[in-house]
Amino acid sequence: MATNLRARETTEAIERLYVTMRHLFYRGFFKPGGVSGETIRNLLMTISPEIYGSMSISNKVELDGLLYVLDRLPEGIEETAFVHLTSDEGFEKGGFEVIVPKKRRRNCYRIDEHQMNIEVLLGRSEIYDILTHLTFLYIEADKIRELAYIKDEDYRPTRAWRIIEEVAKGEKKFSRKEKEVALIHLSSLLGRTFDEVLNAYNSFGDDQNPDRLFKIIYHLGKASLDDMKGTREREIFFSAILRERVGHHLFGERWANKVKEVLASNNLHMRPLHIISANMHSVKNMLFANDALDKKATKEVDYSLYQDISNKKVLQEKVLNHSQKSGLIYIDDVSGSNIDVQIIDLSKTNLKNTPFAGAKYSGEDVVLVFDYAFGEQAFEIMDELLRPYEFNGEVYTMKVKSISIMGKAGILTGGKGDIMIPTSHIFEGTADNYVFENALKLEDFQDDEITAYEGPMITVLGTSLQNKDILSYFMNTTWKAVGLEMEGAHYQKAIQVASKIRHHISPDLFVMYGYYASDNPLETGSTLSSGGLGLTGVKPTYMITYRIIEKILNSPK
Repeated sequence: MATNLRARETTEAIERLYVTMRHLFYRGFFKPGGVSGETIRNLLMTISPEIYGSMSISNKVELDGLLYVLDRLPEGIEETAFVHLTSDEGFEKGGFEVIVPKKRRRNCYRIDEHQMNIEVLLGRSEIYDILTHLTFLYIEADKIRELAYIKDEDYRPTRAWRIIEEVAKGEKKFSRKEKEVALIHLSSLLGRTFDEVLNAYNSFGDDQNPDRLFKIIYHLGKASLDDMKGTREREIFFSAILRERVGHHLFGERWANKVKEVLASNNLHMRPLHIISANMHSVKNMLFANDALDKKATKEVDYSLYQDISNKKVLQEKVLNHSQKSGLIYIDDVSGSNIDVQIIDLSKTNLKNTPFAGAKYSGEDVVLVFDYAFGEQAFEIMDELLRPYEFNGEVYTMKVKSISIMGKAGILTGGKGDIMIPTSHIFEGTADNYVFENALKLEDFQDDEITAYEGPMITVLGTSLQNKDILSYFMNTTWKAVGLEMEGAHYQKAIQVASKIRHHISPDLFVMYGYYASDNPLETGSTLSSGGLGLTGVKPTYMITYRIIEKILNSPK
């Protein structure tokens, strides 16, 4: 009963958080240290997401969550008081250096010492994602300030803070022993063990910037102090162009028109079409890797081959070069959507030396693979892709036979690397739920190493907002959800609108949804902030890819 009550509180807080963020977006700016910022902060503390670990503990700074967030924000964000969220407004023409975060494909620009501009091209989900991460960052920054300064009129720094500042400024060369002493002071200030801080020091730093952890902690604490004193108050702005463009499918329309233009110019626009949203390697490798690398296909799928390719860039380049000579058309996206595309003409593809050698295929189908979308962007790009297109004075409707969505998701009932087969998408916080007939079935995935689960999946408003109470509620009640992701309901909404309401495509198409587990947010140490899948994800990725291609090849003409 207590869990259900906590789940309801969390759901309400998530809904209120999004309403507040949307209001501030249309207002145009807010101060993280002001009343609006305090509202967002309190709501995030109420939600207390698993991914942000010890965020709600006042005398402990969350290190795994900090690394997770900073990998998704531009380098140097901790040094800037002013963050501007913009659209694609031509900053690259001003000679500013483009900063691309480690784990997010977005262009950012350091305008000056105090301002960072972040381009938002993927819609509202990206705005919410950035604001949530920034709010976490400011919570941790204020914690650091409270621990770093003595609370008197002058806010004098503690002895530990002076040592941290000295390392961060880099004006003195420290011996190894002196660096270890500084790490002990850092661990004491952060409320973490020496072992935890040493691991974080190694994770944050590299050969070019070994003391990055010291610099981040110092600049976060200093920016928080400047904000509190009023010396330089932190502010978040939303540009007028961004506010004008969000929700209008500008980048999605550009992207879809380019894809359809390439299909039409290669005379593929009236051929049977299979659309796959996936990574940019698994379909290509399964169809072209053996020929490209002079390997012979075996009766069993050779997962070790795909693991080798994942490890070695030279093999990846060989497969790409061979595939493009064998009929694969690659579209490097320049629309601003950050979604690359591959078009594969199966009539030109040699299936005899692939894992599908036994398939009795003799058609002229075309496979269109496009990279992952982000949240609400999935509706935008799928809705635009499925619209009729004008070419040479004629309007044509694409002959879509199937749509497949594969990717990684959080699992509730298993562990990293397991597989989830959704039977429906539950859109969190709304009454929009989508039931469909999934052509992928549980029996398609029988394996000794990997377990597959079948059931409803939650399409969440943001993976960084989930906590154990709400996820346990979806798993243990009659919802019986098996996992969570961010795009499924948006894709299915676009498919149903196009096929059953607007009649842009045939209602007889079949859909395939399959996900592999990147994390289990209900297990401590298995959340997204604990690190990526690495090579654990290779086998489930290719198991799902194999079944999708197999069903495409065996689909009726």
